[in-house]
Amino acid sequence: MRARAASSEATRRRILEVVVDMLKTRFRSEIRLEDVASGAEVSVQTVLNAYGSRSALVDLALDGLLAELRAQRLRAAPGDIAGGIAALLNHYEQFGDWVIRNLAEQLDPELIETGRAGHRQWVQRQFAPQLAGVPAARRRSVVDALVCSCDVYAWKLLRRDMGRSRADTEAVLQAMAEALLRMP
Repeated sequence: MRARAASSEATRRRILEVVVDMLKTRFRSEIRLEDVASGAEVSVQTVLNAYGSRSALVDLALDGLLAELRAQRLRAAPGDIAGGIAALLNHYEQFGDWVIRNLAEQLDPELIETGRAGHRQWVQRQFAPQLAGVPAARRRSVVDALVCSCDVYAWKLLRRDMGRSRADTEAVLQAMAEALLRMP
């Protein structure tokens, strides 16, 4: 009984890992049960038996992926501008093109809104020590400017459109953040 339960749990984990990996390059609407089953080396029925429905499986995998992404972006301590920008670039280098595609095609509006809110929260957390010194009347404008200068589109312009290296991109984003935080 114990061996069977362990095997069943290993199968569930494998199925979920396949979907998490798929979500790194595909949108929810593009994930087919047949592809999941093939990737996990099980039948479609096994996938359904393990998770009940495609929707439940994909939602669970997305929750896991979003937690992973949040953790990736939160590695730097609040106030560490260089560390925060480096973590942000790690995120964009891995998922930036996927995010840009979703923004362009509006394939997952709910995920777009989650991302926008999460990005603003990241800015407020990451630069909190510096923002504490900004007069309250200007703080919202500074946060807005930081949200824009650290946005995936800034990364896209530098990396994809202008062909800048990752190191150059990181230096530019860091310089913009530092300049915005020094403004009177």
